[in-house]
Amino acid sequence: MRIILLLAIMIFSSGISVKANEMTQSEMNEKRMELYKKTEIATGVPWFYLAAVDQYERSIRNVRKDLPKPNGLLGIYIQPEHWTGITNPDKKDVNPKSISFFNGLGQDGTGDGIADPNHTEDVLFTIGNYIAQYGTDDTRFRLALWNYYKRDKTVGAIMSNTQVYRKMNRINLDEKAFPIPNGYNYSYRDTWGHRRGWGGRRIHEGTDIFAGYGTPVRAVAYGVVELKGWNKYGGWRVGIRDLNNTYHYYAHLNGFAKGLKIGDVVQSGEVIGNIGSSGYGPPGTSGKFPPHLHFGMYKDDGIKEWSFDPYHYLKVWERTERKK
Repeated sequence: MRIILLLAIMIFSSGISVKANEMTQSEMNEKRMELYKKTEIATGVPWFYLAAVDQYERSIRNVRKDLPKPNGLLGIYIQPEHWTGITNPDKKDVNPKSISFFNGLGQDGTGDGIADPNHTEDVLFTIGNYIAQYGTDDTRFRLALWNYYKRDKTVGAIMSNTQVYRKMNRINLDEKAFPIPNGYNYSYRDTWGHRRGWGGRRIHEGTDIFAGYGTPVRAVAYGVVELKGWNKYGGWRVGIRDLNNTYHYYAHLNGFAKGLKIGDVVQSGEVIGNIGSSGYGPPGTSGKFPPHLHFGMYKDDGIKEWSFDPYHYLKVWERTERKK
């Protein structure tokens, strides 16, 4: 046990002295992976669990106003009262012994005798040890997440991140793809917020990309298939949640990619179906409007989920692909 503890201290005391704002995205990913792997050795928690939590935390902090923006290498933020202990009178306590006495989460990951909530290694070591208390398989990890976040959608999002990182075995997964491959004719414009013509009073929460029947439809980002099937409004549709906790909705399809199923990890640019005109009725209804893809995007911030206009994102992805 003393050998393991000494190893952990040596690993973290070596430190990773970086300023995130002075690094490229590639360099940041490299340093993050280094931290994840070192924490895996020190705590026994697989690196992809740590990366999944970190990525989720970063995604919600970027859109929440009640949380500080991530300005370092990691996105994990532990509330002060949870770090020091809810009953701890000193909300800035950094003494590991008194923090432990008040059942706080904060731990010293570098061996310097300080449990600093602003220190990258201390935070990751703390999260790693919290997870390790439950175990290191998916069932126990899911339980650890539920007890920490108390929200099913959050647990699901982090488990999706886990699936992607475990399968791809890397974290540099920022590539995006336009839904329609190069070489196919299509057209679209910004129709966000327009009134809908069927199904009652509702607005258009997405962008319609018109193309011929059978035109391939691709996943725009790495993610996990959350939904597949029929909806009377969207017809045959697929829903995929990406690593930024953004849900991508592909509707009015003519069919799905062979073998595609809920729970699958998909890659940016992977074909998931093809253009159709399904929807506006019971299963199998088609032809009530010209063939097109309805593409929607929804953001979850750890409290609520809302739709937002995907048009400008589509334009960026389209320009990027045309430059290749």
